[in-house]
Amino acid sequence: MTPAIPALHRHLRIAVLVAMTIATAMPSPTAASVVSAPNTGLGPSPAAPTSSTVKLTVVTSAVTQPVLVTSPRDGTNRLFIVEKTGRIRIVKGGSLLSQPFLDISGSVSKGGEQGLLGLAFHPGYKTNRKFYVDYTDRSGNTVVREYRASSTNPNRVASGSGRTIIRIAQPYANHNGGMIAFGRDGYLYIGTGDGGSAGDPGRRAQSTSSLLGKMLRINVNGRTATRNYLIPASNPYVGRPGRNEIWQRGLRNPWRFSFDRANGNLWIGDVGQNRYEEIDYEPSRRGGRNYGWRLREGAHDNVTSTPPAYLPLTEPIHE
Repeated sequence: MTPAIPALHRHLRIAVLVAMTIATAMPSPTAASVVSAPNTGLGPSPAAPTSSTVKLTVVTSAVTQPVLVTSPRDGTNRLFIVEKTGRIRIVKGGSLLSQPFLDISGSVSKGGEQGLLGLAFHPGYKTNRKFYVDYTDRSGNTVVREYRASSTNPNRVASGSGRTIIRIAQPYANHNGGMIAFGRDGYLYIGTGDGGSAGDPGRRAQSTSSLLGKMLRINVNGRTATRNYLIPASNPYVGRPGRNEIWQRGLRNPWRFSFDRANGNLWIGDVGQNRYEEIDYEPSRRGGRNYGWRLREGAHDNVTSTPPAYLPLTEPIHE
């Protein structure tokens, strides 16, 4: 076993932790969610489920390093499986199709925490056929790229349809984030790790001048002369010092996150340093939060901390 595999297992573990926690009774997010400031005006707490049963069923065993399964919810009942090695596979009618939907394996770096990591279908996918992937390129940098499905074969990507939306330089090979998803507001959310190494040596997660260690929010339904996306006017750093793409900060490696379909609330699984994994909670469209890293690991002071500069800090709801 290579040294990189346990790191990937930790990422998978936090994804399982999110699923298991949401499937069982959970403390109220308002009970201890903010340090140094009351958690007011955020709406009602999500109700804790009484009980749940989780059943696992084998869908296919013929894929390589699957890291995500999702659906465009277009009425075709297809499952799209993201392979870390650079391919997206389709399960249709209970069978794995032999031809990949997308194969960018030649453009993807394949280190322990690198690869093809995320997939999100445009809310209008049924008509515009657009989808987005998040991967690390051959230089190890994060790339979010747009493609379109073929108009004649919905199980294949249209030739020549790819265009890069955003590229983010990565100083190290680990902590690449990789999850992308559309919120109920129609904007694309991008989870980025803190840039890697250990202890966030560049202090990027707290810096408002860096896109690393963040949740970003962009509008892919337009472009400017210098970038292939627009900035939502309600992003917290619009008109203030800082990168306008930033939605939340203070994250170490938000490997997976999910929007509640009922109310738009955001649940983030953030990978810890040594002692604590954490689940962070954001009420719908409440940007500008600071989830604490590297000042905090889970709900605890971090030994590599420097005096906090950006208060209040938002505590995880579970660690």
